[in-house]
Amino acid sequence: MKYTIYKLEFQTGVHFGTGALDECTYTFHADQIFSAMYIEALKLGIDQKFYDAVKAGTLLFSDALPYMGQQYMIPKPMIYVTSGRQGESEQKKAYKKLKYLPVEQLDEFLKGSINFKADVMKNYGQLRQQTMAHVRKEEDTLPFRVGTFYYAQGCGLYLIVAYASEEELSLAEELLESLSYTGIGGKKSSGMGKFEFRKGKPSEELEKRLQKKSSQNILISTALPMEQELEQALEGAAYLLEKRSGFVASSSYAPEWRKKKDLYVFSPGSCFVNRFAGDIYDVSDGGRHAVYRYAKALFLGV
Repeated sequence: MKYTIYKLEFQTGVHFGTGALDECTYTFHADQIFSAMYIEALKLGIDQKFYDAVKAGTLLFSDALPYMGQQYMIPKPMIYVTSGRQGESEQKKAYKKLKYLPVEQLDEFLKGSINFKADVMKNYGQLRQQTMAHVRKEEDTLPFRVGTFYYAQGCGLYLIVAYASEEELSLAEELLESLSYTGIGGKKSSGMGKFEFRKGKPSEELEKRLQKKSSQNILISTALPMEQELEQALEGAAYLLEKRSGFVASSSYAPEWRKKKDLYVFSPGSCFVNRFAGDIYDVSDGGRHAVYRYAKALFLGV
């Protein structure tokens, strides 16, 4: 597989939901980018082509991860680390709170020798709460708050795309271009989530980690092994599970809003001795057509 990076430079605030409207996070998962791109593929009449490429594993995506300038961040690996500065409570707290770290500092992290003088994400952006109004006919206007994240200058999200040939890469770029005008995340009708995307080159360290197969492999996308892969994947693994749910964004699926089936997947940062491919799962629940949840795996070698 070959790898490329796309930097998503957001022109507006974003709302990536956490379950509460007045809150949001600043990243999103691989299943969200797949779903958003699949909807664009439906508009363009290339949904089957897109689905087949992803299903076959010739086109894969990471989670959307933070970048700051030319510094690419990766999820903190779920590997037990003994800090060389154990007596310093400030360092212990910093290690515990850490969610992302620069890929160039992965070796330092594993040795327990990183010295956190400040929160690495301190200048990444700002969460604000915007007041909006819901207008109903012949009734009072109801105000509500929406959590919105604004990225600082030079900061945003990057996406790693793994592809087998230029055909798959061209397909991904076509869908990202279409999606950039639609936007991603919640409150798109209010103008949120629009971005420009720029093709970049993985840093030398990131490229090395993507190509490296190791005795420990860091998951950088939400993923779930196929049934026949599960037992082997769990051998020696350190992981967290998270529930992925939500509503079906399709007017032809059912007359009313319907929820997708819940799917429990491994969180990014989970570490595995044995790599696995994962799959695309149908999470429809009684509607008129299939609803897909992306759960393919992309790894960094430790």
